Amino acid sequence: MYAAERQQEILRLAREAGRVDVLSLAEHFQVTAETVRRDLKALDRAGLVRRVHGGAIPAGRLDFEPDLAERDAVAADEKVRIARAALAELPGGGSGSVIIDAGTTAARLAAEIPLDAELTVVTHGLPVAARLADHPGLTLHLVGGRIRQRTRAAVDDWALRAYREINADVLFLATNGFSLDGGLTTPDLAEAAVKRALIAAARRVVLLADSAKFGQQQFARFGALSDVDLLITDTGLSPDDAHAIERAGTEVVRA
Repeated sequence: MYAAERQQEILRLAREAGRVDVLSLAEHFQVTAETVRRDLKALDRAGLVRRVHGGAIPAGRLDFEPDLAERDAVAADEKVRIARAALAELPGGGSGSVIIDAGTTAARLAAEIPLDAELTVVTHGLPVAARLADHPGLTLHLVGGRIRQRTRAAVDDWALRAYREINADVLFLATNGFSLDGGLTTPDLAEAAVKRALIAAARRVVLLADSAKFGQQQFARFGALSDVDLLITDTGLSPDDAHAIERAGTEVVRA
């Protein structure tokens, strides 16, 4: 087990039990106590747990991944503007192919795609697929795998294998946080692995992210801003920050 996977499991155990202790974790993972202490130190620096004598307890940020309904209600107007701006990035001609990531802004994009659109669409997000299932001109592919209840997204090996076989024109990517230094981040390691596969599966990457996510860093990093060709965000992102992102090589649209 990699350190990041072990730390994710420690977070889960801390949330369920309210406390974890070093010796029990060392026995559970079959590692040394010193290894566990390093894991707890890393999680404490990230603000995810608070170290106490002999172990750690959940920090205030432990519930760091709100469920789908909560996230959908945040920055709702901004997400609609972002989704409508993203329509201009759909390939034309009736033969284009796109990947639409799981996420609330991505689902808003799916809701904005015209009923008469002609595209091939691939997604592992159940809400995205549900919004597009009645579009007669679409060839819709739903990628399978283990469904994470919190995000309604397919993850793990089935999803990763499917995306390795795809070469799409455009990826509409979602993220929980983005920054020049921290890159693209999300709370869950399994979701991060799928997002890395998405980036590799498309010729053009369009990131859909409201401005409140700028500067946010979550647990699992899945890419750099340099992996993104175009960022579509809202006017809450300052012109100075937009220019800094563009200087680093990513085009920015503030909708």
